[in-house]
Amino acid sequence: MNGIDSDEPDNTDASRAGGDEFNRSLLRAIHEASPDGILVVDERAEVVAYNQRFVDIWRLPSHRLQPEPGEGSAIPDQPILLTVTQRVKDPEAFIERVQALYANPEANDHCEIALKDGRTIERVSKGLRGERGEYLGRVWFFRDISVHKQTERALRELAWRDPLTGLLNRRHFCERAVEELNRAQRYGHALAVLMLDLDYFKRVNDRYGHGAGDAVLETVGRRWKDALREMDILARFGGEEFAVLLPDTGLDGARLAAERLRASIAEQAVATDEGPVECTVSVGVSALRPDDRRIETLLHRADEALYRAKELGRDRVEVEP
Repeated sequence: MNGIDSDEPDNTDASRAGGDEFNRSLLRAIHEASPDGILVVDERAEVVAYNQRFVDIWRLPSHRLQPEPGEGSAIPDQPILLTVTQRVKDPEAFIERVQALYANPEANDHCEIALKDGRTIERVSKGLRGERGEYLGRVWFFRDISVHKQTERALRELAWRDPLTGLLNRRHFCERAVEELNRAQRYGHALAVLMLDLDYFKRVNDRYGHGAGDAVLETVGRRWKDALREMDILARFGGEEFAVLLPDTGLDGARLAAERLRASIAEQAVATDEGPVECTVSVGVSALRPDDRRIETLLHRADEALYRAKELGRDRVEVEP
C-alpha cells in the first residue's frame, strides 16, 4: 500500500495477543499477592472473579464457590452472601447495606464489619464502569484488621487506666460519669457518688516505703472492685483518693455500699513485703437531685462529705446533708 511493498509479516495481532496474555497474568498475580480479599461481580450480581484471600477471610466452604448445575460457569452471589451474613454480628444491617450498594451503582463504601468470632473486617466497595459509562458490576475488597483493632483497644485501655491499680483513671471516670448522669436524667433513674480517701497514707509511705504504699493501693483497689457490682464504676482519682459511681442507687443504698467498702479495709490488714499494714478510709456520699445538671455538682458534694468525715475522726462514712 501507498506504493510500498514489504515481505515483512504483520505482527500486530501477535503483539496484541501477547499483550492480552500479559495483562491476564498481571491481574492474576495482583489478585493472589493482594493482602485484601477481592470479589468481583458483574451487572447481574454474578461472581466473575475472586481470590484465595477472600475465601480465607470469610472462611467459605468450597461448595459455595461452585456454579449451580446447568447454569454454565456463572456463580450467583446469593449462596456466598448467605454464608457471609451468618458470620457477621449485625446481619440485618449488613444485608441492607449490600442491597443499597447494588441498587445504586454510583455509591461507594468504606466501613468496618464486626464478626461473631471477634474479628473485624474492613470493607471497601466500588462500582465498575465501562468506557462509555455503562455499569459493568462491582468490586469488593475485604481486609482482616483484627490485630489493628486489638492494638487500638489496648492503647485505649492504657489511656483510660491507672497503671498501678488497673482501675479507671480520673479522666475516663468523668467521661463515664457524664454518660451515666445523662442516662439517669433521661429515664428518671437514681445515681450516687462515693469519694474515698485513705487515712494518713503519707505515714504508710514514710514508715514502710513506697513499695508497701503501692501494695496498699493495689490491694485496696482489688478489694473494692470485688465488693462492688459489675455495673458500678470505680476509679483512682490520684494519690490515695478514689471515686465510685453507683448507677440506679439512691442515698440509702450508697451509704450501705460505702460502709461495706470502709469495712473491707478496716477489718483486714494489707499484706506487703514489709509486713502487714493496717489502714482505714474515709468516705463521702452524695446522690443525684432533681436540679443537678452537671456531674461536678455530685462530686463536689461527695468531696465536702469526705472532708467532714476527716474532720470527725476518719475511718467513717459521711453523707451529704
